[in-house]
Amino acid sequence: MSTSAAQALVLDFGGVVTRTLFETHDLTEQALGLKPGTLQWRGPFEPDSDPLWRSMQADRISERDYWRTRTKEVGRLVGEDWQAMETFVRRARGAEPEKVVRPEADRAIRAVHAAGFRLAILSNELDLFYGADFRRRLPLLGLFEVIVDATYTGILKPDPRAYGFVTEALGLPAGACVFVDDQLRNVEGGRAAGMRTVHFDVARPAQSYAEALSHFDLVPAA
Repeated sequence: MSTSAAQALVLDFGGVVTRTLFETHDLTEQALGLKPGTLQWRGPFEPDSDPLWRSMQADRISERDYWRTRTKEVGRLVGEDWQAMETFVRRARGAEPEKVVRPEADRAIRAVHAAGFRLAILSNELDLFYGADFRRRLPLLGLFEVIVDATYTGILKPDPRAYGFVTEALGLPAGACVFVDDQLRNVEGGRAAGMRTVHFDVARPAQSYAEALSHFDLVPAA
């Protein structure tokens, strides 16, 4: 790890900034008119009951493969043929993305920005999943000076080039960046690239953000 002071917080988006689709089954069911309890897959919250998730974690399928399958499954439940993850997210989460932003994320992002540190997003599928106009509909993203999205670069984490895009755009050494992701393979990629890393625990978001903010000597707001 570099001895440089931490200067930038680099966040994955889905799962880290927003609550996962696993956590919002109730909202999805309401939005789609499905009976409560229809959606049973729970990914990291109940991996033993989600064999498709376990396959993804074992690198037998990609994260995109996982969500393509779930997208098609949910589309069939409402009698439609869904091919794009964007369709799933739009229909499940509607026009109010603020409702699924983690409050811990909102507080941490604003604290880092207010303290004069820099903010970046490194995502494998931000616009692919959420739609190209999502950034306009979520004002919080306006605090980020750099957004690197593999929707456009075609370079997915944990490819070393993905992390290089961020450090180059920020003009910072890797050791000055604190990278936060909920997928261990991506965290290991960031560590290999020389970044400080936090493996985000979707079940303990407050704890994970506290760890991230500690690199900047900041304390999470209550």
